Amino acid sequence: MTDLSRRAVLGGALLSAAALSGCGPTQPSAPAGARKEPMRYTYGSDPSQFADLYLPEGEPRGVVVIIHGGFWRSQYSLELGVPLAEDLTPRGFACWNLEYRRAGNGGGWPETFEDIAAGIDLLSTAAKEHGLDISTTTALGHSAGGHLAVWAAGRASLPSGAPGAGTPAVPLTGVVSQSGVLNLQLAYEERLGSGAVQNLLGEPEGDKYRLADPVTAIPLAVPVVALHGEEDTTVPLSQSESYVEAAVAAGAEAELMLIPGDHFAMITPGTDAWERVVDAVEQLA
Repeated sequence: MTDLSRRAVLGGALLSAAALSGCGPTQPSAPAGARKEPMRYTYGSDPSQFADLYLPEGEPRGVVVIIHGGFWRSQYSLELGVPLAEDLTPRGFACWNLEYRRAGNGGGWPETFEDIAAGIDLLSTAAKEHGLDISTTTALGHSAGGHLAVWAAGRASLPSGAPGAGTPAVPLTGVVSQSGVLNLQLAYEERLGSGAVQNLLGEPEGDKYRLADPVTAIPLAVPVVALHGEEDTTVPLSQSESYVEAAVAAGAEAELMLIPGDHFAMITPGTDAWERVVDAVEQLA
């Protein structure tokens, strides 16, 4: 079993599809001793089309949309984002832990991208119900989730008819990428993740690679903080480095920061790497 597989099983099996029916918020089960349970919202009929809303005590200092990684593959779920939400919520952040269809369970092109767009837009409904201020909404994405977070921040520039195109219901005001896959063309050429990009998008035909690649949406109108683990052997530094270099050259606000640890330290609360992630989230709040 790879390191990625070992981390992916953290938190147990995937959540039951039985809890995903309905169109309003529901309460997912939680282990004994857990913090206040999140509220679940669904944005489609597929079991993977949902998000969990975590609310802090008192007025939130900002909203964080958490998008998990796993090379876009179906064996990895939003369970990877649960520890992040549970750590950020007591720090005063409202968290929207987003699930989506991945390659192997109905995802790919265009479904994964449609889900990210619809899942973030659904936050506007939850915000109205709870009087939540979404004027400062940061996307926090790890690995493949970093790709989706930066892609989502550029939705407004997509051509009409493209997956996710149009005016977002919840405009993102910043992105924190955690060793994100931010250059799809390079990842394709290097067969990153044993061909993870090909597995997500298929062969490079038509416009889908261009429309899915964060590099082609440069320059973004919002800041991007690209964190990358100094010991990361899963996603090479060139993914963050090439994106930030291109973004800065185009006049966008983007920053590359090397942080201690490997690919997973930055999604492990209690590590120095995670504290650097929190610093970046607070910087954009």
